[in-house]
Amino acid sequence: MIPKITLWALLAIGIVCSIMFYLPVSEGSLEVAGDFLNIPQFTNLFLTWNYILVVLVCLCTLGFVVWEFVKTYKVNKKAALRKLGVVVAFVVLVLICWFIGSPKEVEIIGYEGTDNVGAMAQMSDACLYLTYFLVLATIATMVWGICYTKTRK
Repeated sequence: MIPKITLWALLAIGIVCSIMFYLPVSEGSLEVAGDFLNIPQFTNLFLTWNYILVVLVCLCTLGFVVWEFVKTYKVNKKAALRKLGVVVAFVVLVLICWFIGSPKEVEIIGYEGTDNVGAMAQMSDACLYLTYFLVLATIATMVWGICYTKTRK
């Protein structure tokens, strides 16, 4: 019962944050290339909620990986080490993406803050590269799965 209530509460908070972000309430406007764009009033709330969700997903995923490893290790040590190898490979991929990323300043029209340079810029690059790698890996896995099932018939 508690997981169901928690999921419904998270969904409700997400819907409220989304509605507040898309309300036609403006914090002002920004001139970009001669056009005036409205700045939504609840942008920080919306971004903070998304950060919270990303952290929750990462913690839950890590928790499930550790739980599954312990559960499998009791039964089959070799299979557990293979699962651990996948996790280590993913961590290595994240580190490679981090080092590929650039800490140079990203030019954003109308932005005057400091979140577009240094570690934040490098993290943004790393997330983009990681997304590219994972999408390509997903497509490759799908193609391999189709080919594998066709050859097995």
